[in-house]
Amino acid sequence: MRAAPTILHLDMDAFYASAEQAAKPSLRGKPVVVGGLGTRGVVATASYEARRLGVHSAMPMAQARRLAPNAAYLVPRFALYRTVSDQVMELLGRLSPLVEPLSLDEAFVDLEAGGVADDSASARLVGEQLRTVIKGVTGLSGSVGLAGSKMLAKIASEEAKPDGLLLIEPGTERELLAPMSVRTLPGVGPATGDHLRRAGMTVVSHLAEAGEAELVRLLGKAHGVALHRMARGYDDRPVVAERDAKSVSVEDTFDVDLHDRVRVRTEVERLADRCVRRLRTAGRSGRTVVLKVRRYDFSTLTRSETLRGPTDEPTVVREAAARLLEAVDTTGGVRLLGVGVTGLADFTQEDLFAQAADAEHAAEESAAADAATTDGRGGAPDEASGAESRGSGEQPALRRWQAGHDVRHDVHGHGWVQGSGVGRVTVRFEEPWTPPGRVRTFLVGDPALRPADPLPLVREAADYSSWPASLPKSLSGPVPAEEDESSP
Repeated sequence: MRAAPTILHLDMDAFYASAEQAAKPSLRGKPVVVGGLGTRGVVATASYEARRLGVHSAMPMAQARRLAPNAAYLVPRFALYRTVSDQVMELLGRLSPLVEPLSLDEAFVDLEAGGVADDSASARLVGEQLRTVIKGVTGLSGSVGLAGSKMLAKIASEEAKPDGLLLIEPGTERELLAPMSVRTLPGVGPATGDHLRRAGMTVVSHLAEAGEAELVRLLGKAHGVALHRMARGYDDRPVVAERDAKSVSVEDTFDVDLHDRVRVRTEVERLADRCVRRLRTAGRSGRTVVLKVRRYDFSTLTRSETLRGPTDEPTVVREAAARLLEAVDTTGGVRLLGVGVTGLADFTQEDLFAQAADAEHAAEESAAADAATTDGRGGAPDEASGAESRGSGEQPALRRWQAGHDVRHDVHGHGWVQGSGVGRVTVRFEEPWTPPGRVRTFLVGDPALRPADPLPLVREAADYSSWPASLPKSLSGPVPAEEDESSP
């Protein structure tokens, strides 16, 4: 625990939804929900306008539509969110070498390690300036919490939402925490919260008063001891600059249960390939392949297989996942599939058999492609084969126009998809810096309409190239005593 509130927690406000509102002038001030739009989709983020209607993260999309039928429902645009996140993390990196990202929109910063704050006044100034700079660079707002520990800094940022700053003075932690719900503390989820409620503990002060021995009896040694310390305001975890990923995984929820065993295996192989692409992007390899299957009755099965050594070969992961699937009963239907790799490493153990299999697979695909272009039909691919769906732009009539995604029209310019169906796509043409635009409808195969990259949220970002060097000199390190005494 620190004597000064020099640990900062930044949490961007309703990040995905706020980014969509910033990008789409017609949605500002209106309820926006971002997430999977299928019948089994869930809410990733809801704007504050949608939250006032009862919509929240992780809620089934069907329930959200009942609560907010007139909201805008959009598919996530992760390319945009990552770009904005990179801008925010770069600004945080200027404050300190110790920045601990928790997600795209959330991070801890050790201000003391960066020499930019050493007391409450300097920490508050840095926090206020950070919010201003983020707004000028990205156009979005973030909430800041400042405290002497990570736990309290995160609680402070949550209390400051939206678009605020809260500083918790060291020594006031227990008084602040006492009336809060036990769910406020890290590690207290619905199950633990319900267990504590049945024991008569609903607020943090109850945990502090119960004593360590009672919490250990209820929750076990590790969890009980940790929870008692947190209830009394103690948290000595350091800000860690690099959090090593423990696994890489992907999963899909299907709108309709899969019953065809061949289709299930095809989906598992597709997920395995996606998982390997993500693994390679991270420059990692893994030793253990994990298969996740959620069945029609919501029962979830997890199976794993440990390989001879770390690998990032698609064939190895694909075949391991397929073997794991053979041990799972999918009778009745499958609603979710996932493939992951754990036991990550920075190297691979070459597998000559896998390489040979990959080469053979590539040769077969090449031969199939040659056959398709010499089958006497003028090189047209077999429409029943699904090859057209893998094309990047050869057959626009078969494109999927996802709600919220960017498009460009040869005549009308940049816009975004409001919706599509029955062979038509509706587009609103506007840019982040223009007034709300006009809506037009096209055939899905209109050759003048094509997908586009997201535009920046701010046309001309404010120049903060000298920040935080522009902070008062007294924040660059400890102030000499003789100067400090004469300071106002």
